[in-house]
Amino acid sequence: MVVLRLKRFGRIHSPFYRLSAADKRSPNDGRVIEELGWFSPTAPEGQQWKLKSERALYWLSVGAQPSETVISLLRRAGIANTVGTKGKASLSAVRQKARRNAPKKVAAVAAEKK
Repeated sequence: MVVLRLKRFGRIHSPFYRLSAADKRSPNDGRVIEELGWFSPTAPEGQQWKLKSERALYWLSVGAQPSETVISLLRRAGIANTVGTKGKASLSAVRQKARRNAPKKVAAVAAEKK
């Protein structure tokens, strides 16, 4: 199985990441199939990331599973939807749904007590 994940480079307190497509069995800092871009969280806004979007779309179309962090980067690029890893809803989508349904659950519990 192919996964889309970040590989950490850079110095202490100065992280730099490369977005890559890799075999799931390879180590996080191991061999990759293809480099898809980079992400530098300490860079100025607007210069923090670069992505080969057409190649990322290709890997997603053939079943590559992105990590949660990669999903957030793909959303910044306008690529990914709310589907998370392994076909499940992403953590942020689950949290948003829970926030929306919380008042309904409180009302249901109060109605049961009456």
